[in-house]
Amino acid sequence: MNLSILIAAVVFWLAAWAFNEWLVRRKFRNPAADRAARLAVPLIFGATILVLWEGIVRGFNVPSVLLPPPSMIWGRLIGSVPTLWADFRQTFLKSVLVGYALGCGLGFLVAILIDRSPFLQKGLLPLGNFVSALPVIGVAPIMVMWFGFDWQSKVAVVVIMTFFPMLVNTVSGLAATSHMERDLMRTYAADWFQTLVKLRLPAAWPFIFNALKINSTLALIGAIVAEFFGTPIVGMGFRISTEVGRMNVDMVWAEIAVAAVAGSAFYGIVALIERAVTFWHPSVRGGQA
Repeated sequence: MNLSILIAAVVFWLAAWAFNEWLVRRKFRNPAADRAARLAVPLIFGATILVLWEGIVRGFNVPSVLLPPPSMIWGRLIGSVPTLWADFRQTFLKSVLVGYALGCGLGFLVAILIDRSPFLQKGLLPLGNFVSALPVIGVAPIMVMWFGFDWQSKVAVVVIMTFFPMLVNTVSGLAATSHMERDLMRTYAADWFQTLVKLRLPAAWPFIFNALKINSTLALIGAIVAEFFGTPIVGMGFRISTEVGRMNVDMVWAEIAVAAVAGSAFYGIVALIERAVTFWHPSVRGGQA
């Protein structure tokens, strides 16, 4: 047991925690300084977690096969850039993005059709709720059998996982407008399409973006899990399952780190687009105040 490393990590964590408390409570008059402080708080918190992780692992001499320190994971990240990039391109750029676009796009279009057809609304929505409850570990092997071992089968899994959240949220959003608002559009002699574009879709944007943000994480999870059931010798899920068998836990954590960064960035991009599109919504106005 290395007590000095453990104590240093705990002291750093306490000092950073106190500094973060000061930043959170401090009111900056300069808007740029206020934004910088709000950005610094999660960055400092993340750094303290990494330092505490490093100190605990090295202080208690935890075997790297159980939990490698962040420095070891970083070394693997730097030394395995070509492999990690190939896995990222296979899983995220091909499977996730293509499946996300297809699943969300199809879910949106079918929601518009359901809104026009009471028959589809009563017949398809219950089926959608049933399919959305299916576990990915049950769907993935079937998609691999149908579409092969390459990224196309992972796209199919992602489509299934993202289609129904978008469908249900869009249908709910289109129904969010009140009867008074719809009656007002009818007094303006607006047809169904004009009412959809001018009234109902703007009201549904918060629901649609809620589905887009949920699907940004579901798509990555679905693609990685689907790769456990058959894939070429490339991909995040393939690498994780293979390296676990080889006891190369640092490579597993490196893949997890890449997936976490990619998923967080994807979610953040969708959230930024949401703020630009739904700037009028009270939740966005409240966050900008």
